[in-house]
Amino acid sequence: MDIQFETKIDFKSPQWNRDAWARIHGDLNPDKEKVTACSGTILAVQAGTKVKEILGFESFLVTRLLPLEGGSYRRLNREVIYYRDVRSGELIDEWKNPWTDEVVDVVQVANDPFNYTISDTLILAPEDFGGDSKPEPRRIPLIFPWKRMNDETLTLTTDMHLYYPNALDPKKWVRESSGSMVQISEMMRYFVSIKDLENPELTAVPHVGTWNRVTPWLPWMLMGDTAGHLLYMGTMTCSDNLDIVPEDAQEYARKHHPQFLSAPTEDYGPSLSSLELYARNQKPAPSS
Repeated sequence: MDIQFETKIDFKSPQWNRDAWARIHGDLNPDKEKVTACSGTILAVQAGTKVKEILGFESFLVTRLLPLEGGSYRRLNREVIYYRDVRSGELIDEWKNPWTDEVVDVVQVANDPFNYTISDTLILAPEDFGGDSKPEPRRIPLIFPWKRMNDETLTLTTDMHLYYPNALDPKKWVRESSGSMVQISEMMRYFVSIKDLENPELTAVPHVGTWNRVTPWLPWMLMGDTAGHLLYMGTMTCSDNLDIVPEDAQEYARKHHPQFLSAPTEDYGPSLSSLELYARNQKPAPSS
């Protein structure tokens, strides 16, 4: 299979950024999969008190890239986030809320699919997203803020800050919804070998990095509009197989989400957020 891609590092080239981004997230060979795994801690942040560690998490996704006309790639994947007891480290299906002393059912994240297109342009959501008007999204050349750490390593920063209507209407989801709007940020850092990026034999590029996420209380915590938010602090890595995923998380997936152990082979949808899936699959909790 003859796979063409840009290897000469050029931070100002949208095509090089596209190909580098695709090789980090997946493998340009559509017959191959790439596994990305992330584990870490979830912190509760409230004014007037110290930050509290409340959960651990284990996340992984398996990705396949399909080539599109014009040099773009369709990124196909499924992704999960499983929650751990912060002290024992065991995967949990129930959690005792430390503020209410209520034992609640944990709703794991299982997004199938979560697909999007990697191209040489970046589509920006309208700044008044969620308002009455529906302006067209803006398209800008795909140019990332790369930095050279040293002669061997590049770092890539991708930050995303969103504010959009909540799929969980607080009038219906009284105990689950944080409010009518959702404020979420994701901050990712990738560390990549320069030699790997310049290697024409590598259709996929290894990386390590960090994933941080600022989000409202998870709906299954039944915190409603209680002041405060969560901060995910995770470290991530990748491989061409599931060996980087802890065995207990693999076993949990085999039992509950076996299809998540491999990447999709064709494009389908829609791709929904975890809040949208929660609204579809769960029922509002009775009032306390």
